[in-house]
Amino acid sequence: MSNLPAPPIADRRAHTSTVHGVTLDDPWAWLRDPGYPKVTDPDVLAYLKAENDYYEAVMAPLKPLADTLFTEMRGRIKEDDSSVPQKDGDWLYWTDFETGGEYRRWWRKPVGGGENQLILDEPALAKGKEYFRLGGFSVSNNGRWLAYAYDDNGSERFLLKVKDLETGEHLPDEIPGILSDIVWTSDDKGFLYGLANDQWRTDNARYHRLGSAPAEDVELYHEDDEGYRVGVGETQSRKWLIVSTGDHVTSEVRLLPADDPFADPILVAPRKPGREYDVEEHDGTLYIHTNDTDPMWRLVTAPIADPGNWSELIAPSPHFYMTGVTTFADFFVIEGREDGLDQVEIHYYDGHPKRRIAFPEASYVAGVGDNPEYRIDKLRLGYESMVTPGTVYDYDLADGSLTTLKVQEIPSGYDPSKYATERLKITARDGTEVPVSIVYPRGFPRDGSGKLYLYAYGAYGYAIPPGFSTSRMSFLDRGMAFAIAHIRGGDDLGQQWYHDGKLEKRANTFNDFVDVARGLIERGFTHEGGIAIAGRSAGGELMGAVVNSDPELWGAVVADVPFVDVLNTMLDASLPLTPGEWPEWGNPIEDKAAFDLIRSYSPYDNVRAQAYPPLYISGGLNDPRVTYWEPAKWAAKLRATKTDDNVLVLKTNMGAGHGGKSGRWESLREAAEEMAFILWQMGAE
Repeated sequence: MSNLPAPPIADRRAHTSTVHGVTLDDPWAWLRDPGYPKVTDPDVLAYLKAENDYYEAVMAPLKPLADTLFTEMRGRIKEDDSSVPQKDGDWLYWTDFETGGEYRRWWRKPVGGGENQLILDEPALAKGKEYFRLGGFSVSNNGRWLAYAYDDNGSERFLLKVKDLETGEHLPDEIPGILSDIVWTSDDKGFLYGLANDQWRTDNARYHRLGSAPAEDVELYHEDDEGYRVGVGETQSRKWLIVSTGDHVTSEVRLLPADDPFADPILVAPRKPGREYDVEEHDGTLYIHTNDTDPMWRLVTAPIADPGNWSELIAPSPHFYMTGVTTFADFFVIEGREDGLDQVEIHYYDGHPKRRIAFPEASYVAGVGDNPEYRIDKLRLGYESMVTPGTVYDYDLADGSLTTLKVQEIPSGYDPSKYATERLKITARDGTEVPVSIVYPRGFPRDGSGKLYLYAYGAYGYAIPPGFSTSRMSFLDRGMAFAIAHIRGGDDLGQQWYHDGKLEKRANTFNDFVDVARGLIERGFTHEGGIAIAGRSAGGELMGAVVNSDPELWGAVVADVPFVDVLNTMLDASLPLTPGEWPEWGNPIEDKAAFDLIRSYSPYDNVRAQAYPPLYISGGLNDPRVTYWEPAKWAAKLRATKTDDNVLVLKTNMGAGHGGKSGRWESLREAAEEMAFILWQMGAE
């Protein structure tokens, strides 16, 4: 490090604002280009370039390690991998990669036999582009048309195109700026979709008729509440189109006949603050999955002619968190988690006893896979664990047997006996037991000398499943353990687990993470400074909070596209996501208590003069979710404030957004760089 240039120092420029009588000083506010989403300010670009140049200088000595890691990780991925074909109507559909390919190819062939047909070639679409991501993808019911959308700059504004699968030619129909799924009407003359407005909010559901100009598209629904987002979908039977709207805590669903999108919509139940629900349909009966009486959710039914007349079919359970329902012709499937462990149940309309599918390990991830048809005799499932590669099964409804269709292939070899996994419970400071999933190489020391990588997210009710990762093996094979903290803020143990980590209870998320780390130290897995941590987006907010509160615990920190300027972002209603985020974090504009709470933990606002661990921070110039200036301002303030000499790097992807680089190898190379940084700082190269 002694040969490195000095790190960039961002100017301080006076900027203050007063909210609820409190003056906020923000000398790095200038890093937000006033012309955003266009970023042209020369001072801003110069600072980001200086940080990127410094990043390259710091990482240059690590290139051999990063190259080694990339080679390892790539060697565990089957280069010409393909998915298991699945029947949908008259066709079998699947995807594959060419050897060395960055992106998927999409294929089909007739069920009765015939030639393979390449229906979408992502590598061709991505050629010459720095970034490419496929969004909506939908084949018409008759198999003739493919509507798809892609983003080629990371802004998450997708261009929709339509391809004639009989001729291979594209129709002139092109719709820019969509941000939704694509759902065909039953006559295949058109489809539903949603446009992003100027604030990157999908506040509409529209119908496009093939051959017409987008300007002639009909808006079927418009949402006036700026905090709500509109989505489109369909029931499993494909009899009904779904137009849903909601925020993080409230939902509202309308149904349209798939053969008549201009019919008067059926409102299933008007929005009621705090009530969420989603809808399926079978033979004129609605199956409504809702949290109206309990955060563990329940299942009710209602006649479609009287959708508000709810009758309870499956009551909420204190141990079973019901996460979803899918209705098929002869049965319906309930998915959920019992005490945090995935379960799949088969229920029959005729009253036959339910069946719960048994899986072989004590800790795993399992769920319903790709099942596009309504009338089936086999149910496609996915399964994996922290030591078991991804597996695709067909479950036979007649005899209850599981047939293995595919096990994730690891070309460089994999011996599961080299690793062990446990599910622990660590008591947080308020007495709550927090689950922890951990995997480690056999023989891993329990005397406190070991090194450990700890991951969590902890927001939006998103659970981190204890699944399999080929990249993770590069840590394990260097003697490190890997743990997932299932902290409050996710819904790992039910929706109340989520509620207990948001709004006024947000501190539980941060405390749980710190307490899990200390609990792993007490159990001999590691020691202070022997823990590498990482989080992305809202997980990056977690990283920012815990490096402020307990910096001595962490040996290295990766914060990708971190949501760290929480107070300023939540005070700015003009930003794309802010109004929709208030149910998650609180509205500091109108609520002084929310203002005080967010100000108390917002990572950027709580940087202070103390020693910080080594930090790897990333951002995306085109990121509409966590705007580039959040990580940039945070890095600038840390550089100006921290008292240590530990390395801090800021990498801004100048041609990408929230997801980082696209393509399986480019994104893997980025992961290898982060891993090299961690191993370097942990002394585990």
